[in-house]
Amino acid sequence: MTQPTPITIAHGDGIGPEIMDATLRVLAAAGAQLKIETIEIGQRVYERGVKGGIEDSAWESLRRTKVFLKAPITTPQGGGFKSLNVTVRTALGLYANVRPCVAYPPFVATKHPEMDVVIVRENEEDTYSGIEYQPTAQVTECLKLITRPGSEKIVRYAFEYARANGRRKVTCFTKDNIMKMTDGLFHRVFEEIGGEYPDIEKEHWIVDIGAAKLADKPEVFDVVVLPNLYGDILSDVAAQIAGSVGLAGSGNIGDQAAMFEAIHGSAPRRAGQNLANPSGLLLGGVMMLAHIGQTEAASRAHNAFLRTLEDGIHTYDIFQDGISKQRVGTKEFADAIIARVGQKPDRLKAPQYRANPRREQPAAPPAAPQKALAGVDVYLDWSAGSAEQLAKKLQPLSHDGLTFTLLTNRGAKVWPNGQPETFCTDHWRARFLAPDGKAATAAQIVALLERVNAAGLEFVQTANLYHFDGESGYSGVGGA
Repeated sequence: MTQPTPITIAHGDGIGPEIMDATLRVLAAAGAQLKIETIEIGQRVYERGVKGGIEDSAWESLRRTKVFLKAPITTPQGGGFKSLNVTVRTALGLYANVRPCVAYPPFVATKHPEMDVVIVRENEEDTYSGIEYQPTAQVTECLKLITRPGSEKIVRYAFEYARANGRRKVTCFTKDNIMKMTDGLFHRVFEEIGGEYPDIEKEHWIVDIGAAKLADKPEVFDVVVLPNLYGDILSDVAAQIAGSVGLAGSGNIGDQAAMFEAIHGSAPRRAGQNLANPSGLLLGGVMMLAHIGQTEAASRAHNAFLRTLEDGIHTYDIFQDGISKQRVGTKEFADAIIARVGQKPDRLKAPQYRANPRREQPAAPPAAPQKALAGVDVYLDWSAGSAEQLAKKLQPLSHDGLTFTLLTNRGAKVWPNGQPETFCTDHWRARFLAPDGKAATAAQIVALLERVNAAGLEFVQTANLYHFDGESGYSGVGGA
């Protein structure tokens, strides 16, 4: 007899307890062998003053089981409360968010009956690192972080997932026509790693036209891999155009741990009414069973779910006159699925579950590039005049091997040769560079900042500028 696999569960907030109960009953009926530890997370924990929504004792359970089935939670607005999902993903290294988006025609209304797309979203970095600042009264900013190791992990996972699950193609979405360094790195890594998988077709789309294509003809896509922000947005879009966000589950996969959930929220207005559709969390639970190697139970639970859809037994959110035969609540929907365990669908495609792929480690890390300090961008809070007036204050500060070369506002060049129509705020960037072929030093930058301060200018940030193997490691502006 299979030994039960330890997992951690959280019943969550709003509709969470109801859909978790339904999910666990279905998984047990399908033959899942689980040893369950229950933790409390979410709203009640936030209300106890825990900003992350999860306490130390809960972390102990997660580190012990390394498998987390989580119902939706409610994050309080304001007050510095942190997203629990982001906290768990980053703390446990859950770098891959996997969201299958499948149409179930005609049993669930959809305009795209052939849709069967898996979104593989990078889960740890990008703008979701949450590094934000307000350096001046008029400007806020968010730091976008794209790393080579992070990109390599998620791209390789996408190709391994495609190969393990008989998928034919992996598509990458980025915006590297604009963000040439961050999204450009993600795209380059995709091309590099994709070359190791000649059996799988690969393609790249700019994210805006790619999103339009996904919404119009999702059947032309198979596996789509994206950086974090685009993946968050487009996985919800994909789930909705497949039929309903309420039907989509997701897995958050790392090398050491994994978390499974529905992609929808806690829907507090529907709580306690026996109305909620448990399908999203159930399918997240099915993904969990596949992940821990209980693939037969995963297939039985999923097939019973599909057969229930085919038999027209539907919750209110997917009920259709002329298609649906019985409108049921959360508990009754779970009962109907349990009654069909062992049956397979007649018209919908029966799944074939395999364990999630394990990322192969690269043979050796690449050699570190030669790094040289080229200069510094100094950010200023200044609202006492025009760009020309500010430039006149900055020009005399060129000294000791660093020369003032460029002034921008909101990323637009305003000196030299700026345009009078350019709208400016109180947030300016002044670029100082060492001569070509020479490296700057930290002492030169410290001395420069002292001169900036002595000139009565307030610097709010600095960013060192580097060359890597002779290539620029910073963006130019208008050819600068």
